[in-house]
Amino acid sequence: MPSSKSKAESKQTFEQSVIRLERIVGELERGDVPLDDALKLYEEGIQLSKACIEKLTRAELRLKKLSKDIEGNFHLVDEDEGPEPEE
Repeated sequence: MPSSKSKAESKQTFEQSVIRLERIVGELERGDVPLDDALKLYEEGIQLSKACIEKLTRAELRLKKLSKDIEGNFHLVDEDEGPEPEE
């Protein structure tokens, strides 16, 4: 069962996740975080990193969806749209 934290993370925007990830990196780089806290931050950072990669991958796939018309020209197609009907 997913934790409530991971559900909250998935509702964050990409930008919010990156900001939080930068803060985690900053805390860990300072080196003054107790080991247990550092491990928790590291785990949170990994989860955020995976969520960001997933969001970027989905965005990239949306941009790459192409449709070829009857003349062989390619057009970007929205994720929710199908290819334009051929005449």
